Amino acid sequence: MKKPLLAVKDIVQITGITSRTLHYYDRIDLFKPTHLTEKGYRLYEQSSLEKLQTILFLKELDFSLKEIADILKLTRQEQNQILKEQRQALILRKERLETTMAALEEYVSGNDISDLQLFNGTSVLPLKEQYANEARFFYGETEAYKEFNESLEELSPDDKEESFQAMEDIFKRIASCIDQDPSSDEVQRLIEEWKNNLMQFMTCDAELLACIAHTYKFDARFKNYFNQYGNEELADFLYSAIMHNINRETSQ
Repeated sequence: MKKPLLAVKDIVQITGITSRTLHYYDRIDLFKPTHLTEKGYRLYEQSSLEKLQTILFLKELDFSLKEIADILKLTRQEQNQILKEQRQALILRKERLETTMAALEEYVSGNDISDLQLFNGTSVLPLKEQYANEARFFYGETEAYKEFNESLEELSPDDKEESFQAMEDIFKRIASCIDQDPSSDEVQRLIEEWKNNLMQFMTCDAELLACIAHTYKFDARFKNYFNQYGNEELADFLYSAIMHNINRETSQ
């Protein structure tokens, strides 16, 4: 018994793809009907379904339609080699997506963007390295920055972590004084403590301190970082407190 030919609506019902997709595949010579009726209706043999299902499978593997057309011209052995390579690419993409999702979870949970492991394993530099390069670009020729780098290189990982924690503690205490005037004695004592912490790594003249204060106030990354201490005004508060400290020192 001769098997009946399948109309477009039959292919749509069997595979779930749209008639528009079938028409497009015909137009680009990717999957053409077996027969055309006198009225121009497309008809397909049942055996052609295997080719369509292969096309849909390759499309699901993220091959372009042009790539699929080229793959279909190859031997099964050649196709298998390409599929093995695509499998490896998909594994890497899966790992990348998992990293991105983890970074997204950290970010929406309140972590600072500079702490995200977002660009590892890509051509884009990790964020911490970007910030280091940015600082090197703007301040790299200054003696203060060179001194800062030299001091950091001499520190052990434990010492770096201890210094970082000390700075975080200062920011928390400054945040607790947010209702005071930035020029108050308590706030200014904390700014001096903050400055002394910086002085472990660099010579902080008025120009450099003003630059840091400006960065705290106007760089969105720092503003977001300071938000974790519970007040969105902390960046502006720090700017005012640091600038008051600078003006007080220079006027003496």
